[in-house]
Amino acid sequence: MSDIRIYIAMHIPSHAPQDDLYIPLQVGAANHDRFCPITDADGDSISQKNSSFCELTGLYWIWKNVKADAVGLVHYRRYFIQSRGLKSPWECILTRATAEAMLRTTDVILPKEQRYVVETNLSQYAHAHNKKDLLQARACIRELCPEYLRTFDLVMHKTHGHRLNMMIMKKPLFDEYCAWLFPIIFRLEGRLDTSKYSSYNQRVYGFIAERLLDVWVEYNCISYTELPVVNIEPVRWVRKAQNMIKQKYEAGLGTQETD
Repeated sequence: MSDIRIYIAMHIPSHAPQDDLYIPLQVGAANHDRFCPITDADGDSISQKNSSFCELTGLYWIWKNVKADAVGLVHYRRYFIQSRGLKSPWECILTRATAEAMLRTTDVILPKEQRYVVETNLSQYAHAHNKKDLLQARACIRELCPEYLRTFDLVMHKTHGHRLNMMIMKKPLFDEYCAWLFPIIFRLEGRLDTSKYSSYNQRVYGFIAERLLDVWVEYNCISYTELPVVNIEPVRWVRKAQNMIKQKYEAGLGTQETD
């Protein structure tokens, strides 16, 4: 498999790996000055939705505009890694040679699962975001593809799941996934009023898509291989903890969720 392209979703100019496997892709380019040769505003696009769709505008652009044997999406600060313990995180990042070898034996590469100690995927979403939005996504699935409903419920009651909207897939499977995902997201978009949400929770469609990936994978019995993910930028743990506490507090008060 020679034509593998992994696109790096960037909303600000950022360093990129030197490996030609990686292609910077400016996301949200319809709303900002262009800084990247390739943007999600070129061709068939939904770039203008980036503030609420996040990296999904890049995912959509790849689906509609790229022809390749396999495609992937990573973030400007998060990459799949193939090894640990080297001098720099940049030295750990997945290379073309390793990606080609992996895709000879698997169709899909996903991040290591996020595992929760005492929460399910549903309860974690309810504590961090707006539970009603996830339930509305369930209603959209019931209307558009009811055969997935049982799997949705099973996935929501698990205590682990793949996050980040990062993946590498052989293109036919990637196309199948996007053809399933985006009608659900677009229908959901028509039902939610996010005007009173915080800027963080206005990114709702990206958050919902993170949870729907496992529904599609599990229903279709997709075999996959997991890789760890490295965050190139240092994690600000104090700020992260403060934000988590704030989100749970607001959810508990109902300030982010209305009937």
